[in-house]
Amino acid sequence: IEETMRESKMKDLESQKAIIQLKNESLHQDIEARNRELAIATMSMINGKNKLKNIKDAILHIDQSSKNFQPVIKLINDSLDSTEEWKFFEEAFNHADKDFFKRIKKIHPNLTPNDLKLCVYLRLNLSSKEIAPLLNISPRSVEIKRYRLRKKIDLNSKMNLNDYFIKL
Repeated sequence: IEETMRESKMKDLESQKAIIQLKNESLHQDIEARNRELAIATMSMINGKNKLKNIKDAILHIDQSSKNFQPVIKLINDSLDSTEEWKFFEEAFNHADKDFFKRIKKIHPNLTPNDLKLCVYLRLNLSSKEIAPLLNISPRSVEIKRYRLRKKIDLNSKMNLNDYFIKL
């Protein structure tokens, strides 16, 4: 009788273990899907901003003195600095990595909203060239922002900034 009860318990434990493994696998697949979705959204934002910047450059190249293009250039600049896009992206990022903002704000409460944006892009392992259009600045300016962020969070020069945020 004891042996059959032990066998029954073992079967129950094995089935519970199998259920937990299936749930973990499902959660892992969900995370991967959300990360893919986030990567697609990020690349879409980069492409859209690059296209707008190219249009702006083409307009400026055509005739810099013409006042007729000023409203169009202003409209493009407004689109490049869109906060709505960031809100959409932040929401998508929060779905993929729920506690990142909480963790980073707890560890580094002195970070500004722009610093947090850079932290998110670094966590996604984007290069300075990929980050530049998202922040509407040059790649060199991104490098300067990275340097200042490194100093602000007092990161050891041997530690890679992207790796730091990925591991956080």
